[in-house]
Order: sequence, then C-alpha cells, then structure tokens
Amino acid sequence: MADALLELRGLKVSFPVRRGGLFPRRDGELLAVNGVSLVVAKGESLGVVGESGCGKSTLARAALRLLPISSGQVLFEGEDITTIPERRLRGFRPKAQMVFQDPYASLDPRMTVKDILSEPLLLHRMVGRRELPAAVSALMRSTGLDPKFSRKYPHEFSGGQRQRVALARALALKPRLLVADEPVSALDVSIQAQILNLIATLKAELGLTMLFISHNLAVVRHVCDRVAVMYLGKVMELGPNAAVFGAPAHPYSQSLIAAAVTPDPKQERARLRVELKGDPPSPLSPPSGCVFRQQCPRAFARCAKDVPELRPTSQTGHLVACHLL
Repeated sequence: MADALLELRGLKVSFPVRRGGLFPRRDGELLAVNGVSLVVAKGESLGVVGESGCGKSTLARAALRLLPISSGQVLFEGEDITTIPERRLRGFRPKAQMVFQDPYASLDPRMTVKDILSEPLLLHRMVGRRELPAAVSALMRSTGLDPKFSRKYPHEFSGGQRQRVALARALALKPRLLVADEPVSALDVSIQAQILNLIATLKAELGLTMLFISHNLAVVRHVCDRVAVMYLGKVMELGPNAAVFGAPAHPYSQSLIAAAVTPDPKQERARLRVELKGDPPSPLSPPSGCVFRQQCPRAFARCAKDVPELRPTSQTGHLVACHLL
C-alpha cells in the first residue's frame, strides 16, 4: 500500500515454555502471534480487538520492536525495522511511541512529572535546557494538565491524570505513530470518556496514525476507522468499522459482538445471542486447521484440516478467515 505507515508481514512472536525447578528445561513454545499481516495507513486508526490472551498486546509491542520477533517483517514507512541493530533503533523511537495500559506502572515513581517529560526531550535533543520548561508546560497543557503540578510525583495524581502524563510523554517526541495498549481499561467509566475524547482530539490536531489495542468493542467503535478481530494469535476478520460491527461475517466476530452489553433495554432484548461450544483451547497446543473450530458452532470437517486465509467476503468486501464464506 502506497500510503502505508506501518506494515506487518507474516509476523510471528513466540515465547519458550520452561518447566522444572532449580534447573528448568525448555518444554515447547507458546506462539502468541501467529503469522499476522496488517497495514496501518497514514492518518488512520486501526483497532485490534479480542479476548484476553489472544495476542493483542504482544502484537503491539512487537510492532515497535519492544519484544523479539520470531519471524516475519515490520515495515515503517517502507523500511524494514525487524533486523536493524539497536544503535539504529534510537533513530526510529521518536517516530513511534506507546501508551501503556497501567499508567502507574509505566511511570517512574521516583521522578516528578517535569523529569518524566524532560527525559525524552533531552535524550533525543528535541529542545535545549533553556527551552525545556516552556516545552514541558506546553505538553502538560496539551493533555489537560496544569503546569503548576509539574513538580509532583505520579502517586500524587489520579489514574486519569497519570494517563494524561503518559500520553504527554508519548507525544513529546512528535511521533507519527501512536500505539495505545488498552489505554483506558484501568480507569473509571467517566474518566475513560475524557481520555478517549482527548486522544481523538490530539489525533485530529496532530495528524497522528494510531494502532489501538482494546477488548472493549464500544471504545474501538468510537475511536477507530478499521478493526481487526484476533483469536489465539491470528486475525479472524479485518475491515471498516461499519462492515465489521454492522455485518460481522466470522462466527467469532459474531459471538464477540453479540456478547457486548448495550445500554438500550430494547436493543439488549433484541440482540442476537451466539453460543459457543466448550472452552477456549490452550495456546500451548492450538488446534489444527482453524484455531476457532473447537468453539465454533458451525465447524465442519474441512475446518480441522485447512487453515483459512483472510480473503474478501462477497457481500461487504472486508477480509474474513473462514471456510464458510
């Protein structure tokens, strides 16, 4: 894609499984991300949804080279960053920044907000010492924080305020890509809305491209342009919000959307119920063929043999990995 900012090609991320006490031995591997290919175009927001443990956060971290990649490629503005050495990664870091799920764990409790925001600016020589106070104040104002609190520590702020600090730190280097990993899941509902509106405003003002990780479908529907549905390390469905949420084609997407509670009593009573079979399989021993087949109410013989490929549906044209379509 000509206007692609971030492109993942056949990305795989695995972790060794070790057993034993004093002298643990390697006993297999856990394939957290299994051959995922995605494209995030410049200026768009791509949401990645799925149940806990499906590989969403691992995918986000691997896309920024924060985790080792087993195989596949990560391209940023056409450049393969998968194998570039650590010294060259320093030049890539300002272009792509991440906001983590837990703002308290991602901020150094021994540093004041001023120090937290100053560190990336000084490290990457974005401003000089003289311009530093003004730059820190501008970052705090841009995320709705009063600069007079810059000498406070993270524990002196509320959860929502800490996430604003984390967002300000991510924006300090003027990134082109913002990866948000469950940025509001640890916050109260009312605060979630404030942070989401802030992210949407900053995205529009700064022209950001965003990879947004969440298990909350309503949040993704509000923030993102397209959505990818993941299950056990693989993408089951990929397309525009209107297509995926309005007419989900994959049985897993249908079950996921059907399970989302709506605040409207009439819609809640009328919504489709999709019952899945059994329990989710273990990621240590995923099923053959389609990884969803053991829970799929519509699985048939071919699902156990062949791995379905992402291909366009005949109705809406968005991509679905299912033998039924």
